[in-house]
Amino acid sequence: MATRYYTFSRFIPPQPAADNPAGNLSTMIGEVISIGDELTSGQRLDTNSQWLSTRLTELGVRVRYHTTVADDLGANVQVFRAAADRADVVVATGGLGPTADDLTREALADVSGQELELHEDVLEFIRGLFARFSREMPERNRVQALFPRGSRVIPNPNGTAPGIDITIPRADGGTSRIFALPGVPAEMFPMFDNYIAPAIGPAAGVHGVIRHRRIKCFGAGESHIEQMLPDIIRRGRDPAVGITVSEATITLRITAHGKDEAECLQSMEPTVATIYQCLGYLAYGEEEDEIEDVVSRLLTERNLTLATVEWGTAGLVSERLCNAPGGRQRHAGGFVISNAAEAERLLGVPARLAEGAGAVSGELVEALARAARERTGADLALAVSALPVVARSGTDSPKVFIGLATGEGVTVRSAPCFGDPSI
Repeated sequence: MATRYYTFSRFIPPQPAADNPAGNLSTMIGEVISIGDELTSGQRLDTNSQWLSTRLTELGVRVRYHTTVADDLGANVQVFRAAADRADVVVATGGLGPTADDLTREALADVSGQELELHEDVLEFIRGLFARFSREMPERNRVQALFPRGSRVIPNPNGTAPGIDITIPRADGGTSRIFALPGVPAEMFPMFDNYIAPAIGPAAGVHGVIRHRRIKCFGAGESHIEQMLPDIIRRGRDPAVGITVSEATITLRITAHGKDEAECLQSMEPTVATIYQCLGYLAYGEEEDEIEDVVSRLLTERNLTLATVEWGTAGLVSERLCNAPGGRQRHAGGFVISNAAEAERLLGVPARLAEGAGAVSGELVEALARAARERTGADLALAVSALPVVARSGTDSPKVFIGLATGEGVTVRSAPCFGDPSI
């Protein structure tokens, strides 16, 4: 059987197709503020900001700022003043409880220049919540019925912390509308959906929506991907294209603003076509797709099974494949080896191939892939050797070798191994 050797090289893209970006629509600028010592100290992860930003974006608000602030009155006042100056819509969570470190209402009173006043109907509602559980309301909970004069109450049917809706005038003649919600997600979610969404949606004069589409890429660095996409990733473009990286997976996030979802998706299509034309096989999936998900789908579509044999990865390849939907059904078995004796005992590969520098070589992965396919009866067998040792060229550049055995032979590839072998 023939053996083919390849080395990964940079993909040279064709010229991009012409793109016709849609015209920009005016939009409201938003800011999300998260309040609490538990957030600024790192004791708790802030998931509220992510949820709120997603919902605001769906409503057509372009969220430009995320701010996290501790339970400090002076700091809260500064944060709310800055937010009111730069954002049309501000949604804050936290600081509406009854304890001494819940300072949101005082901060908003300071920023608005209005005194706090008692809402008797809110106080009676809070008393009723305690009475429902045969408990007397502590006097400290009275503060939760205090609101800056001129503000509006956001009902909270699931807790004792009503929200605050207040409009702050700006020096430029505009206004900023600030919504303060409790930090408890079970209370915050319905309050946003039932009150804030209708208040700032189309009925309130906000026209258009914002939609995102994510394309996943692997096989080139972030700067190379950007270089391969001329004029796509530039400021002020609509649809906008952002680029992020996580564990060597590059995500291209396309953002479009239109009158409705259909218009957004349609305006993205020329950009999507250009990305796929320029990147070719480097663009492997979209949205939540990981590489192993796509591999599992391809194996299923083609009714193929895959065996794995790994040296230096501690079984990461088989683990990721088996965790992908349908991956366990496509995985024909795996071998995880770490020394020459195991290679010979488990797969019959001569120990001499796996000794010393041979532990990371094309010759070794070829033998491992061929043996794994024969032992398991799989349609395909993938062998990986990723020990960061000195390459045969004499340089200090570690390499990873990959061998794929099929019924036609074994294909061997190599690439520089940057960072952790798991990547």
